[in-house]
Amino acid sequence: MNVDGVPYRTIWLDPGDRTAVRIIDQRKLPYRFEIATLRTVGDFAAAIRDMAVRGAGLLGAAGGYGMYVAALHARDDRFDADMPKAAAELTATRPTARDLGAAVRRQLEAISQGSDPSEKRRIALRVAEQIAEENAEAGRKMGEHGAALMGNMSRRKGGAPVEVLTHCNAGWLGMVDHGAALAPVYAAFDRGVALHVWVDETRPRNQGAALTAWELARHGVPHRIIVDNAAGHLMQHGMVDIVIVGADRVTRAGDVANKIGTYQVALAAADNGVPFYAAVPASTFDREIHPEEIPIEERDPEEVRRASGLAVEETDASPAAGARAEDNPEILSVLLCPQGSTARNYAFDVTPARLITGLITETGILSSPTAGRASERSSSHPG
Repeated sequence: MNVDGVPYRTIWLDPGDRTAVRIIDQRKLPYRFEIATLRTVGDFAAAIRDMAVRGAGLLGAAGGYGMYVAALHARDDRFDADMPKAAAELTATRPTARDLGAAVRRQLEAISQGSDPSEKRRIALRVAEQIAEENAEAGRKMGEHGAALMGNMSRRKGGAPVEVLTHCNAGWLGMVDHGAALAPVYAAFDRGVALHVWVDETRPRNQGAALTAWELARHGVPHRIIVDNAAGHLMQHGMVDIVIVGADRVTRAGDVANKIGTYQVALAAADNGVPFYAAVPASTFDREIHPEEIPIEERDPEEVRRASGLAVEETDASPAAGARAEDNPEILSVLLCPQGSTARNYAFDVTPARLITGLITETGILSSPTAGRASERSSSHPG
């Protein structure tokens, strides 16, 4: 994707220093576009835990590169003991995300085939690059399949804009490139399909309002931000044609673990006959787990009790432009509740397969075999 005319991925090996990995620091968006450098396993663990990098696909790539950096720092005489410790440190940061753990395990298995530390480090680099490339290519293909879906919807609407609703951020910032849920949006938009995106703000970290809206503005896609609780109202009034979300883990039966609030969106979609899709690469499927076994990450309650932002006046600047650091150097955190009130902060929920119309993957669109009312009432929608 392009940012101010410059092509970026969300994570890449520093071409001038192959011991360092560069990332877009997503904690600073949408106010500032900043690049951070990760050099140690601790750097990677902190970046993942603090959500400088986030999104299922990107977490997989971060796990791959994190293990490469771990290999660089592993002691030659303790290499095989150091690497599992690094793996445990990385996987503990975001337990719900399947791609992260899968990438780390893939690295451990590949590295074990090396005959000495030097060869193992070369393997770790090769596998990290492979994971990143595979994720970017999966995003591109998901975009193609989803764009065809929305193109069909557009034709049935006589060219009127396709109204898309999405929750959280599953755009290119959540993958290495192209995106997951937003990949079809970008691909369809680039093909000339008229569309409009309703962006759930996605409390408590506001990935929709902060990241999805920033991405869409940069790409020129028409969109509006809504409070999470407005999604059902829009569907009741025929203002949503399709819901597309991402996923952090998908079970064998097609149950989807995604950002908290996704289940409620799926319930509203089912009640109103709106097709509900999850865009997921093959790496996110976990064929060994049942929905009740998916670990649900619980984060710091302060994310619920507080909100952050800039104290700025709206300007005539382009909506695609972020605030400049020199204009407002400080991102403010404000308390939203009584000082003595406590909170719980569940980061994910699980949407049952019966509520999911289909899964958009790099190999095509898979119809959910157990989809219930949503698929029955929207049988005219391709899937």
